[in-house]
Amino acid sequence: MKIVVAIDSFKGCLTSKEANQAAAEGIRSSQPDAEIVQVPVSDGGEGFLEAFYAAIGGKLVEMAVRDPLMRPVAGKYLLRDKLAVIEIAQASGLTLLTEEERNPMVATSYGTGQLVADAVRRGAEHIIVGLGGSATSDAGIGMLRALKDTFAKNGTWDDIEDLKHVRFTIASDVKNPLCGENGAAFVFAPQKVKGATKDMLQQLDARAHKFAEVSAKHFGYDRSEAAGAGAAGGLGYAFLQYLNAECRPGIELLLDTIHFRKIVKDADLIITGEGSADRQTLMGKLPMGILQQSGDVPVCLIAGRISNKEELQKAGFAHVECINPVGISLEEAMRKEVATRNITDTIRTWNKVG
Repeated sequence: MKIVVAIDSFKGCLTSKEANQAAAEGIRSSQPDAEIVQVPVSDGGEGFLEAFYAAIGGKLVEMAVRDPLMRPVAGKYLLRDKLAVIEIAQASGLTLLTEEERNPMVATSYGTGQLVADAVRRGAEHIIVGLGGSATSDAGIGMLRALKDTFAKNGTWDDIEDLKHVRFTIASDVKNPLCGENGAAFVFAPQKVKGATKDMLQQLDARAHKFAEVSAKHFGYDRSEAAGAGAAGGLGYAFLQYLNAECRPGIELLLDTIHFRKIVKDADLIITGEGSADRQTLMGKLPMGILQQSGDVPVCLIAGRISNKEELQKAGFAHVECINPVGISLEEAMRKEVATRNITDTIRTWNKVG
């Protein structure tokens, strides 16, 4: 029996690799003869770099970059031949700041631009960028400034030749535009700072709108309404408008790259999962991407919290199971050792596997 395990990270608790390993332990105890294939996965946020590294290999390039408050921090990206993979959270991530330091009014994406610039200098001709977990809401201005500081000989964007031969693909499931009530500021900035005020959100949105207006006049076209422009505090917009990037769902991009359909072609079962599964899962989150590329192989879904179970099953998941016992506190459930044990125990006692 061949079982493929491809579970998303349980944010703030387990990485994709750790969740996969916990599930594999449960399979081994109930099906010792099973062939287990573990596939680290990510939709563009946490674990994106690790997932690609596990899938395609290459070299992890470490370098000094600026964090969202322009302090020096160690960041890394993946380089394999002419392909580079960047996870923006490495330089511009929310996890680099304490809760007290989080402020999208001042946080900058400059460090992400440094990662991009270094990859270009090392010969990358295709750069995949995972947009997730950002602390910024600067519409990518910081990122563009870093590229300009590196490559603009005369201080203007138009004379940058180094970037014209580079193809960019941004990985994001976010469809939001840059500005307006569904834009980067109003939808995502409140997640980046505790107690975000209406005035702050209006200022951020006005700043993004002004930047898009100036950029549109310069280029003669406007990508601020494009799907994905609002991703990562507007970093999506900067890549779309200034670097002519293509936007693709993160999990689709990863699964296509690793030839997931081929991996599962002769499988008997696929196990996927995420921290919380609900109606949002059906709108393109990672488990749905796994389901869509599963072919005729049954896909079982586990999660730390489950809502709309019937809808998930109607969508095509063969089995949907919560790993946590009734009544467990969120604090207890989020402990790494508890989550690991609960995944293992769930799989071990599962009739679908055992």
